[in-house]
Amino acid sequence: MAANLSMPGFSPDGLAVFGVDGDHLTVIGHHGQELTAAFAAPLPLDKDYPAAAVIRSGQAVYVTSPEAYRRMYPESWPMVEPFGRSSWAYLPLTVAGTTIGAWMAGFRDPVEFTPDERSVLSTVARMLAQALSRAHLHESERELSDGLQRTMLPTREPQIDGMAMAARYVPTGGGLQVGGDWYDVIELPSGRTALVIGDVQGHDVRAAGIMGQLRIALRAYAAEGHSPDAVLSRASRFLYGLADGGADPDDPRFATCLYIEVDPADGTLQVARAGHPEPAVRLADGTTILRTTSEGPPLGVQFDTDYPTTRLVLEPGEVLLLCTDGLIETGGHDMDSGWRRLCEVFEVGPAEALEELADSLVQAVHGPSSHRTTGPLADRREDDVALLLLRRDPDGPTCAVPERRTVLTVPQADPGQIRSARDDVRAMLHDWSSADQFESAVLLVSELVTNVLVHTDGNATLIARVTGMPGTRRLHVEVSDGSDDMPHRRDPGELASSGRGLFLIEELADAWGVDPQGDGKSIWFDLFETRSPEGGTRSPEGRPDRP
Repeated sequence: MAANLSMPGFSPDGLAVFGVDGDHLTVIGHHGQELTAAFAAPLPLDKDYPAAAVIRSGQAVYVTSPEAYRRMYPESWPMVEPFGRSSWAYLPLTVAGTTIGAWMAGFRDPVEFTPDERSVLSTVARMLAQALSRAHLHESERELSDGLQRTMLPTREPQIDGMAMAARYVPTGGGLQVGGDWYDVIELPSGRTALVIGDVQGHDVRAAGIMGQLRIALRAYAAEGHSPDAVLSRASRFLYGLADGGADPDDPRFATCLYIEVDPADGTLQVARAGHPEPAVRLADGTTILRTTSEGPPLGVQFDTDYPTTRLVLEPGEVLLLCTDGLIETGGHDMDSGWRRLCEVFEVGPAEALEELADSLVQAVHGPSSHRTTGPLADRREDDVALLLLRRDPDGPTCAVPERRTVLTVPQADPGQIRSARDDVRAMLHDWSSADQFESAVLLVSELVTNVLVHTDGNATLIARVTGMPGTRRLHVEVSDGSDDMPHRRDPGELASSGRGLFLIEELADAWGVDPQGDGKSIWFDLFETRSPEGGTRSPEGRPDRP
């Protein structure tokens, strides 16, 4: 900084800034000439050298000639003689009454250091002192940030047999670069593995501290062998207790969290969600579906809270995406537009190289990043980001035309999940060639699931598959329930609000049927992207072979 300043009437040709490191003096910056070997190592503060004297006394030292230097500092004269200068000014760098370093300005031509010249040099020294203080503060913050990150993130690379994983943590762009986002991978007593991702409210040291305590509590509850819903219930009580009896009860914090217990043997995922963004799954052919799961309130909002569990299956070749809202909403996006932006990258990234896919997702929001980023990123980072990717390895040679498949349970207690069933089907048919069939499929799924919730006392389970080559594909949908009562045609009146379900299936589906099961039944229908020359049948008796 001082090298770029204009000093009226005189300008030094050599500059050096010294910092204090314990009881030694080190050169932390210089300009005008390469340092000699004498300055390569730290200098003791008790050495007979002007910069050390300045730091010891807090007073400036002005040396107007080589003769004066030899007389005042004979021990250190051999160190500075090779630089060939005629005058020197050594000024303390003082902040809040503490000398944190010294500044040397060397002149090739003799300088008398008049009051005006000393005033200019003192002004520059004050500016340098402030800059050096900020640099020290930034370095301390960075060390604290790095230490907190190392403490709060997993200490080893996460691994699950038969699966591949990638993880990223990107701190916010300002302050201590720490916040409330975290992820974790926990080995469970059952031999399964828990994936945890969460976000404590706030972007400050307190949020990071609460996050660290909450992460440890979650690990402890998981290690005790509790189910996902029980782990989150206990964690919510723990966080509620921190706010109720903590050091700052006027600033309670809550946290969102997604806890998944993974069974690597069959890809089963037991999901419990506390106000956190939904997980997303990339199917084997690249199609991305936002997996709707049952949800409870954020952790710490209530003392006693139940968290429903949703069962999903990660099929071979599929990739699970978990992230915090910083990856979704940064850049002025809301949840909907942010997910669309991520899905565009998620669908085309290399699923076989999860590390590259993780980088591409972060880069789509923030620009380039490194694994478990600790280096600087652009200042446009508005929020912390935590990201976890999990891919179930294929069970054999990859099929040339992967099957799209989704399974979803819509409970009686949560009919709002009917929308999730429609959304899953929309995602599976995003490239379907017939817009009419697209709308028919969504309508029929909504009709069948609604009928189960209205006419039975149980839940509805949806299984949907898309198979075949584009242009000749088949959509097969089954909706199962636990009731043995078989559906029958009704003759609704003109003003009736129900009773038209089977008529819709007969009219819109290419094939349909009802299959009794050991416990209940399933109603199914097929849509063919291009019908066979014979045409599709429209009765249970004439259905084609099942997928």
